[in-house]
Amino acid sequence: MSALLGKKIGMTNVFSADGKLVPVTVLQVGPCVVTQVKTKEIDGYNALQLGFDEKPVEKLNKPMAGHLKKTSNKGFCVLREFRVDGAESIEAGATIGVDIFAVGDKVNISGISKGRGFQGTIKRHGFSRGPETHGCRNHRKPGSIGNSAWPAKVIKGKKMPGHMGTDRKTVKNLTIVDIRHEGSLLLVKGPVPGFKTGILEVKKTDKK
Repeated sequence: MSALLGKKIGMTNVFSADGKLVPVTVLQVGPCVVTQVKTKEIDGYNALQLGFDEKPVEKLNKPMAGHLKKTSNKGFCVLREFRVDGAESIEAGATIGVDIFAVGDKVNISGISKGRGFQGTIKRHGFSRGPETHGCRNHRKPGSIGNSAWPAKVIKGKKMPGHMGTDRKTVKNLTIVDIRHEGSLLLVKGPVPGFKTGILEVKKTDKK
């Protein structure tokens, strides 16, 4: 298993062994419970379904409670599926913790970015602003958006004001600086997507 679910706790900084101050994001990664094992013979592919962040079974709807009752009597806020090789060697109900990672490993972290609401082109796309001199009426407007007589329409995909954020983002090749096993905490160098308490997917990567 090379991936786990986690939760963003916040940011801080720590000193490395050579005395450098390193900015890190603190993640609570796992423990995750295997709620379903999918095999190629039955489902057409090998995968594990993991449950994270326990909640009372009474708060689940009946289909979800029935699904989780097959493997454990626990409820989970989040269920995610990860493709793995040799899934049949892992039993449903097993617990996977932060021990699968090591200090120095490179990981890809995916999550939902912070929602920014409706934003203009300057904040959303990095457009330049207009002159601020006397008489100018184009300070933060996007400018011309269309064409002349042909094709006489706004081209699809034009960068415009609109909703910003709440997109799935992945930050790649982040380094694990420290692991605190007592709290299932992972300290990763640099920022990661999302807000505090946001759910994240942490995956090992072999890319340099």
